[in-house]
Amino acid sequence: MDRIWKMSLMIVGIIILDQVTKGAVQQNIPLGGQIPVIPGLFNFSHVHNPGAAFGMGAYGHDTMRLVMFKIVPVFACFWLIYLIWKERHKSLLLCTAYSLVFAGAVGNLIDRISLDYVVDFLDFYIGDKHFPSFNIADSSISIAAGLLILDFILSFKKAGYPHEDEGQGADQKTENQS
Repeated sequence: MDRIWKMSLMIVGIIILDQVTKGAVQQNIPLGGQIPVIPGLFNFSHVHNPGAAFGMGAYGHDTMRLVMFKIVPVFACFWLIYLIWKERHKSLLLCTAYSLVFAGAVGNLIDRISLDYVVDFLDFYIGDKHFPSFNIADSSISIAAGLLILDFILSFKKAGYPHEDEGQGADQKTENQS
């Protein structure tokens, strides 16, 4: 099976999983409620996030929110489709990363367009310190970020960086050249 079809199946699977889990949360957990899964570490919760990551921009002007949370992501999705297509025969790592970002962006965009907020439900915490709640789409984007960092590191390694003589002081370079 061609890589583009595999990526398409992964994208559709993530979007479906994201939307089904958000729907289950909305049906079974009241807004603001939680179900302990691992006491002291992890809950399923029901949170509405009208902003971006960690709620940034949640209470901005309506025009700014429209542009930043609905219009820009649509253009970003088209750009990601182009990147996926461009990398489909070149780099599995980049193609996968772009596909994960696309799936996460579409999953959250569906919420933003239909609900005007994103449903978050994965709540990790220690004691009374909670990491901001997130969802499957956010997880997909975070995994993609890790893959993009990995690709960046590997591309430097492949290009031969750092060079053997990097990191040596000027005195050491002179001694080595003598």
